[in-house]
Amino acid sequence: MKLIVAIIQPHKLEEVKNELTKNEIYRLTVSDVQGYGQQKGKTEVFRGHEYQVNLLRKVRLEIAVNDEFVKPTIDAILKSAKSGEGKIGDGKIFVLPVEEVIRIRNGERGGKAI
Repeated sequence: MKLIVAIIQPHKLEEVKNELTKNEIYRLTVSDVQGYGQQKGKTEVFRGHEYQVNLLRKVRLEIAVNDEFVKPTIDAILKSAKSGEGKIGDGKIFVLPVEEVIRIRNGERGGKAI
C-alpha cells in the first residue's frame, strides 16, 4: 500500500479528478495549501500598490492506493496536471509507504480498508 501525495495547480483539480476517475481511482483527500519553491512568488497590484506574494496557492491531493494502483494513479496525475507550457510550478508527486490502514466503521484492515 502507498500514499500518493501530489501538489498541483488549483485550476488543474477538476482535470486531475476526471483522469483519476477514468482509471477507477475514486478516493482522494483535497486540501488548499500554500507553498514556496522555484517560482519564488509573484508581483501583484492591489489598489494601485504593488506587492510581492511569495507563498503561492496550490492544491494537495492525498490518495491511498493498493500497489497495483500506484502506476495508474501517477500516470493519471502526470497526464492531467501538466500545464503544457514548460514552465515551473506544475507541482510534485510524492510516493510514501503505508504500514497500516484501518477502516473506522468496521475495523477492516490492510488493502481492503482502502
